[in-house]
Amino acid sequence: MPVHSAIHWAADLGGGTTVGLLQAGTFRSDAGALFGPVPRILWDRLVTDEIDHEHRLLQALNCLVVETPAGRVLIETGIGERVTDKVRQMRGYLGTPIAPALEAAGVEGGSIDIVAMSHLHFDHAGGLLRADGSRAFPRARIVAQRAEWEIALDDNSRIVASYDQPEIRLVRDWGAAGWAEGEVEILPGVSVVPTGGHSRGHQAIVVRGGGASGRTLAFFGDLCMRPWSANPRWVTAFDDFPLHSVEVKGELFARAAAEGWLVVLSHEPVHPVGRLVADRDRYRFEPA
Repeated sequence: MPVHSAIHWAADLGGGTTVGLLQAGTFRSDAGALFGPVPRILWDRLVTDEIDHEHRLLQALNCLVVETPAGRVLIETGIGERVTDKVRQMRGYLGTPIAPALEAAGVEGGSIDIVAMSHLHFDHAGGLLRADGSRAFPRARIVAQRAEWEIALDDNSRIVASYDQPEIRLVRDWGAAGWAEGEVEILPGVSVVPTGGHSRGHQAIVVRGGGASGRTLAFFGDLCMRPWSANPRWVTAFDDFPLHSVEVKGELFARAAAEGWLVVLSHEPVHPVGRLVADRDRYRFEPA
């Protein structure tokens, strides 16, 4: 992928596979919710310069464009354009949504072959439609786990609060054509790996470059939002299945650290790309 001013970071993974990172705006989340059961005395110093007067942290909407010899994949779509002024103000949502952000980077929505999403929460699946309700990526196959589509429209009050269900209903039939069930290679070198934890159908996306010097990049979605997420025991209040989050984070992070994978954090605004390094019985994130 040619380096463009709208691309925040880019890398050649080898074998004709490249990746570029775009930040499709920012929003704010309650700090306590992001740290969940972790006592404030342990995390307060980590966010001293970032926390605002309403005790919120700045969250980037990090999306990836992956170019492979077999096609073009967009990972994540952010909050998108279909946001009311009330929600925009409440969430502190600012910046350029994914479709115009891609256009600014010279990538037309019609050129995307696959859209892969870690899960269907509003801040990950909101950019599938343009403001007028048309498909932002008209040729694309949408890939998320079947379990995620099923849980996203559940009537449990916690689920209703986590997903923008009216918007999901608008894209349900489109998404059904690309349901994944388990680990699937969606294009040569690009795989989705079910994780659960954060949500029932949450998945990671792993991109493997080709050739002898090929590199691997992993997007762990909201299992690895920010640098402190590298500690498997630090989970958010948004995780529906926190014990499973701890377990699967430990397994995936061990492999990422051992094999030197590049890791992209889903909501880190400043240093979103780096590697996980073993640190006693846990891991730490080191920016690239």
